[in-house]
Parts: sequence; structure tokens; C-alpha cells
Amino acid sequence: MLDRGQIGRAFPPFSVTLEAGRLRFFAKAIGETDPVYLDEAAARAAGHRSLPAPPTFLFALEQEQPDPWAWLQEVGLDLKKVLHGEQAFSYHRVPTAGETLTFAARIKDIYDKKGGALEFLVKEVAVTDAAGAPVAELTTTIVQRNA
Repeated sequence: MLDRGQIGRAFPPFSVTLEAGRLRFFAKAIGETDPVYLDEAAARAAGHRSLPAPPTFLFALEQEQPDPWAWLQEVGLDLKKVLHGEQAFSYHRVPTAGETLTFAARIKDIYDKKGGALEFLVKEVAVTDAAGAPVAELTTTIVQRNA
């Protein structure tokens, strides 16, 4: 069983700068055809400061930290029994190329279902800009199957 004492545990924050080339590459990789995500002039004409980040790009950026999966073992998850349950994004505004964003993760909740056969760990990541203003919250739910 996962230790409910992990609820509230915070992980060291890290920062990443959004690069226009990576935003274009990601947009193309997910099949995005809207020129706003691919062309700087189209992005500016649409009211953005630069190329906007596609909606799921912040999850990819979260993997930029050193050893992005270490936290799973640190909180006691058995990687052989883990499933990705859910991913959710809540945006305050659209981040754009050139910005440096800081990611600060914490364990929001741990609960079980089916008499403990399934345990759920909810991790929330607050994403802020260089001024400390909120940009987004990312929520990941991991499921552990127990015997």
C-alpha cells in the first residue's frame, strides 16, 4: 500500500525555456496544421507574443527535469504494476516561445478502490512564468494494481 503520508510531498522545482523550434516540431509531430503553431507571423497576427505552446506540450516539457521518472519510485510505486490513469491540463493563459517556465510538483492525493486492489496517486504540477504568475496546472493520475 502506498504511504498516505506522501500526500502534500513537494518535489524540487525546475525551469525550462520554451524554444520556437521545439514548439514547431511538437506541433508537426501531433499533426497540428494551424499556422498559428507553425509560423511566427501567423501567431503574432492571432494576438500571441510568439509561437504558442500546443495544449499538451507542457506535459512533454515536464520530462525535461533530470530523471523525470525517479519520483515514481521515491513515493513507493511498483513500476511493474503501474498504469497511466489520466492526464488533465488547466490553463490560466497560453505560454509562448521565449518564456521560461517553472514546474513545481506535489502529491495531491492518494486513495484506493476495490478494497485496495487499485491505488491512485494524483500528482499536481503548478507551472508559473518568470514573474511567478500562474500559467497552468497539470494533473497526472497514476494507478497501481495490487494483488
